[in-house]
Amino acid sequence: MRGLLRAAPVALALLAALSLPARAQGVKVAYVQTSVLLEQAPGRAEAEAQFDKETGTYRDQIKRMSDSLNAMIADFQKRSASLTATARETQGKGIQAKEAEYQRRTQELEQKAQGRQSELVQPILDKIKGAIEEVRVEGGYAMIFNADQGSPIVAVDKSLNVTDRVLSKLKGTTAAAPARPSATTPAPSGVTRPNP
Repeated sequence: MRGLLRAAPVALALLAALSLPARAQGVKVAYVQTSVLLEQAPGRAEAEAQFDKETGTYRDQIKRMSDSLNAMIADFQKRSASLTATARETQGKGIQAKEAEYQRRTQELEQKAQGRQSELVQPILDKIKGAIEEVRVEGGYAMIFNADQGSPIVAVDKSLNVTDRVLSKLKGTTAAAPARPSATTPAPSGVTRPNP
């Protein structure tokens, strides 16, 4: 129910935008699928390979620490019955300290990896945003929405999809205009079709 209430303002804003009064009938909108743009963006595969290469050492460190901690715990469990209460307490504290160090180091490495991922991805995101803005300006669109799964858009005219145009901008090629729907397919209220 909360999710529905959180989505309600977005849905209301979208409905308001799509049912603009007659004076705003010339407002042009389009949409993209950002998941497609991210998947096919030039440089994505190289950035992903670089990230995997750089973070491989992080994964190795975490695995070695985890293996060491697990071996220490297994050894303690085997010998626990034969240890004195003082020895059990001392070794238990040693395990807790090692586990705390493992958690601290894992969190540190994950933060480093996230920072590096952001560094590698940000130039790609900037190019995508730039290409979307170019298509928006060239096409005279007031807005370009994201229509990926999970977006508040529940139905959309496929002729308003400009994902291929944005991809063409990203790749430096010219996209073919999307096929226009037949004359029997009405456009949503307050929305005009993009120009080819």
